Amino acid sequence: DREVELLKLQETFRSPWSARRGGEIFGGHARQASHTPATGGNASAAPLLGGGSCSYSPITLDQPPSTTQAKWFPHGCVASPHYLASAAGLAVLAEGGNALDAAIATNLTLGVVTPYMCGYGGDLFAIVWTDHPYGYNGSGRAPAAATPERIREAGGGTMPTFGPLTVTVPGAVEAWFALLERFGSRTFGDLSQTALRYAREGFVVSPQAMSSIAVARERFRGYEEWQKVYGGAVEGQNLRQPDLARTIEVLCNEGPDAFYRGSIADGIVDHLQKLGGVMANDDLDGHRGEWAEPLESTYRGVEVLEMPPNSSGVTVLEALGIVEESGALPPDGPERQHLLIEAAKLALADRGAYLTDPDAMRIAAADLISADWVRRRFESIDRAHASMPALARSRPGGTAYMCAADSNGMLVSLIQSNWMGFGSGVTVPRWGVNLHNRGSYFSLDPESPNIIAPRKRTLHTLVPAMARRDGEPWLVFGTMGGDGQVQTHLQVLTRKVDDGLDVQEAISAPRWVVSPTDWSVTAESRYNQATLNGLRERGHVLSVTDPYDALMGHAHAIEVASSGFFAATDPRAEGAALGL
Repeated sequence: DREVELLKLQETFRSPWSARRGGEIFGGHARQASHTPATGGNASAAPLLGGGSCSYSPITLDQPPSTTQAKWFPHGCVASPHYLASAAGLAVLAEGGNALDAAIATNLTLGVVTPYMCGYGGDLFAIVWTDHPYGYNGSGRAPAAATPERIREAGGGTMPTFGPLTVTVPGAVEAWFALLERFGSRTFGDLSQTALRYAREGFVVSPQAMSSIAVARERFRGYEEWQKVYGGAVEGQNLRQPDLARTIEVLCNEGPDAFYRGSIADGIVDHLQKLGGVMANDDLDGHRGEWAEPLESTYRGVEVLEMPPNSSGVTVLEALGIVEESGALPPDGPERQHLLIEAAKLALADRGAYLTDPDAMRIAAADLISADWVRRRFESIDRAHASMPALARSRPGGTAYMCAADSNGMLVSLIQSNWMGFGSGVTVPRWGVNLHNRGSYFSLDPESPNIIAPRKRTLHTLVPAMARRDGEPWLVFGTMGGDGQVQTHLQVLTRKVDDGLDVQEAISAPRWVVSPTDWSVTAESRYNQATLNGLRERGHVLSVTDPYDALMGHAHAIEVASSGFFAATDPRAEGAALGL
């Protein structure tokens, strides 16, 4: 029985460490939250699939279980930030589906069990490898009425962080169907069944999920529809989302037209306009994602593939180019970490100065990774002192990255997001769709390349990636983490390429993140004291956080080997790398 086998997988691969870590995924910061059990909403003590009582008492650990060795699978695998979603993807592979099928099933399930990271009202970027890398940009545009003047007037002079004015057209639904049409072997209806069951019948709220919900519950006090669904959530009890289940059912029967031109579209527009938003039916009706050739650059002989703007992929390639220009990396310590931090700062400063919708960019993305550009950036680095480049806007993010591989050689790198946790806080009545707040990343500064404009796509933090050796696919990787995504790519790749670490070890290693708003650095406490002191001596404003902090993102990866695949998942999440 498929359902029984899936439940066995879920119990087998639940991560007790991740379950107890807790923390606010909204905003990326992992912080323990205290909460008093609430009642009401759609939370209940009902068992997940009926019969008996449901108990959730994970083990408390002082440190994660061994996370230094990737898991080997001969035929295929999937990795994601939640064990239930990874199990859903594995079930698809076990039934003969391909890697794209598995990734979509994983994403659809994540949209139900981690609504504080991604969902049906967000955007999506993906790279699919078959005989060639194919990129897909599933990000939506600002409404036609979203002029800077209109937003200033309605938003009190500043770009809002939450609410109806931050909602751009959600691109994920269209992207799922476009990807399946080109590469899938199963229907959306087939792949959505696990997600539909968890939406309809519920899933147990983990401590990590509860931490995110508790923070959002305070933030969205005045958001009635959101509170109806999540306001009564209780850790260890069942959370049902019946309205979201209705959306999934309609998508199964009617396809994406329902979301962009039909009954769901009407619900989205009506609710946003009642709240003071500027979205119109024509904005949804006009949405189309697009296929995009990934950008490519070489780092120490490895061909790294990232998505072009409006993704931030070129920023990763620029940072890698700056590091390679320095020659061989010093041993792990303050000198190395200082160089990596400075490279990340320079690349992020350029991102803030130049990146946006490619139709509105002042320079070509290729210019940012040209040999002359990279050399000039490297030559500006002072090995003994922290720099202070031009400051850039920064927003914390909540996102889900997942990857999949199959025995026929298909590889999928996919990232999907509400932007900041649950997104805008706007939950569509009757449909249960949490609309993202990706528009909050726009600027109202007329000098900014990313100033909001009608039908414009904002600069995106989402960066799915792949890497090749000698033209053959070698690594599929990515992470959540808002502005930290670029920085995690840099750190994981240098540990993998320069140090030759196992891919799991590279992901589990301590990380830091830089804030573009003031260039301060936050580092995990697992760095040795000499490294931390050395960074401070070089002038970095440094704070130290928990040993495994979700602020550093949730990275996952699959390494292609002659014998199969090695899959890795981030110990900072409650995820799993599963395969067969």
